[in-house]
Amino acid sequence: MDFFAQQARVRGSSRRLVVLFVLAVAAIVAAIDAVVWFTLGHHPVDGEPARSNLPLLFGSSLAVIAGIGLSSWFRIRSLSGGGRAVAESVGAVVVAVDTRDPALRQLRNVIEEVAIAAGVPVPDICLLADEPGINAFAAGYSASDAAVCVTRGCLDQLTRDELQGVIAHEFSHVLNGDMRLNIRLMGLLFGILVLAIAGRRVIGFGGGRSSRRGGGQVVLIGLALIVVGYIGYFFARLIQAAVSRSREALADASAVQFTRQTDGIAGALKKIAALGEGSRLQMANKQEVAHMLFGEAGRFNALFATHPPLLQRIRALEPGFREEELVRIGVAMQRAAMRAAASPLSASAPAVAAMRAGVIPGVAIPPVSPALLAGAPASAGMPASGQFQRAAALHQALPTRLREAVQQPEPALAVVLALAASAAEPQPSQRRIIADAFGDDVHQAVRNFAAEVAKLPPSARLPLASLAFPALKQLPPARQQILQNTLDAVVNADGRVDLNEYCLARLLRLQLREAQQPRRAPVDGAKKLPACRASVVMVCAVVAAGGCSGEARARRAWLVAMQSVFPGEAIEWTPPPAAWQAPFERAMDDLDDLLPIAKELVIQALVAAINADDLVSVEEAELLRVICASLHCPVPLGDEVNQAAV
Repeated sequence: MDFFAQQARVRGSSRRLVVLFVLAVAAIVAAIDAVVWFTLGHHPVDGEPARSNLPLLFGSSLAVIAGIGLSSWFRIRSLSGGGRAVAESVGAVVVAVDTRDPALRQLRNVIEEVAIAAGVPVPDICLLADEPGINAFAAGYSASDAAVCVTRGCLDQLTRDELQGVIAHEFSHVLNGDMRLNIRLMGLLFGILVLAIAGRRVIGFGGGRSSRRGGGQVVLIGLALIVVGYIGYFFARLIQAAVSRSREALADASAVQFTRQTDGIAGALKKIAALGEGSRLQMANKQEVAHMLFGEAGRFNALFATHPPLLQRIRALEPGFREEELVRIGVAMQRAAMRAAASPLSASAPAVAAMRAGVIPGVAIPPVSPALLAGAPASAGMPASGQFQRAAALHQALPTRLREAVQQPEPALAVVLALAASAAEPQPSQRRIIADAFGDDVHQAVRNFAAEVAKLPPSARLPLASLAFPALKQLPPARQQILQNTLDAVVNADGRVDLNEYCLARLLRLQLREAQQPRRAPVDGAKKLPACRASVVMVCAVVAAGGCSGEARARRAWLVAMQSVFPGEAIEWTPPPAAWQAPFERAMDDLDDLLPIAKELVIQALVAAINADDLVSVEEAELLRVICASLHCPVPLGDEVNQAAV
């Protein structure tokens, strides 16, 4: 499962980041100490011995280290709101869930389809409205607080398939655990670069007192800080390049595996290469997010490049691509843009329509390369063949009334409560619980949605809840907490909990809790499998019992799982208790503290148990999704699991 390999790679990147950051701080401290010694130090005078400079140098070193540390802490703290806070910090605006702009509506549809296919909640969607270049990034601490941000250039220049390729690329960063590292990197880089800002202010202060004694020295210190700030800039660019370059090529391959075609992402890269703007950003603080972008934020030399060269990325997707084709692509795009500018109302003219459909005259786009797919990572969370198409079909097949309802907080709340009630007419006890928690208006809204929700195929339940997630996050925290408590009460109202009811309540509770406090999203654990043996046994028993009819079949599936995770060991089968929910959740919390490689073995064991009877039910697929969300792993979406889940 490639996700776990990616976690190992992210940890390796984190270690490199720490080493490079320490080197950068050491270089900055040494430079500052040299300036302080030269300007303020005690130097020998004729006939007088020099006094010790150690206290002065120690004080300056401590001040620089404290300044960098506090600046980095402050910047990371300012981004504690998660992906949306990161996007807004660079000037992005959130796209309304009920937008009627056709381009933004298409963007939202694409992102919702990719989220359904990946089995994650729909992220916040943001737009850099004043950026004509083609670029995008994903930010956040976990999938529950993630945001995907695109530039206006993506909407204006890319076809739907190309936009899908870019979004799939960004979702690979969401699933592979890159985002938390990106936010840390933003904070550390800010700490390094803040010295240049301090230098400008010191010069202003020194200039104001230049007529007095010491003003010249203050100005010299300010100039030195600016110079040292550019030393920090050098290291900042070097760190970004070291951390991000290799993972961008991997994200390209993951996007191909996601969409099962190269046309989209390759077409986007070709347009970046052909356009004058390329992927460049105009905002002042573009360096802060350069390491998390789809393309380069500006023109940098090879040493500081955060991405592989464009032609290299394109040829990795289409080995036979020739650079001369970029000229034809650029000419075709310029002609289409000129026609659109000359006649804004004729955007559906054949040439413009051809461009937006991805048909560039004279350019042949080959089918997906088998060699590329063979070399692409078989990542957990990256849908197998046909999964993306099934997710798109499911998204489009959802009733319009329900899709529109989940775009607003209060109607979305009523829809998920109707999903939890799981009946055309909620039971009297369920109706009382809802009315007591939210009042008669919500109670009536739930009853209005219940009949339509009950007609949904089982595979549409969690995807609909995923679509409702952005609206639910807009509810006040207190109302979100009431919703979580009410979901649990509704699914337990009849004294028994079906798997599909439990999965809905647990998943929403987990995601809402993490979205409220993004920085508290768990990081990699350190436990090994033997320390969590009882929890593994418990979780595998629940999965086996939930997916098999009869204890004999459940025991057989459980044994398959045990031999997968604890080969050769004799472990006694114990059916899960009637009230299995509480011990099951304690077991999942325990397993979340495992090392990533141990989590991989657990997930493999669960997949083995699910496949033991050669039949994968919707309930099994949903339970696996809940377990993976609890363990903070993407779902291992093989075809047999996908077809049941979507």
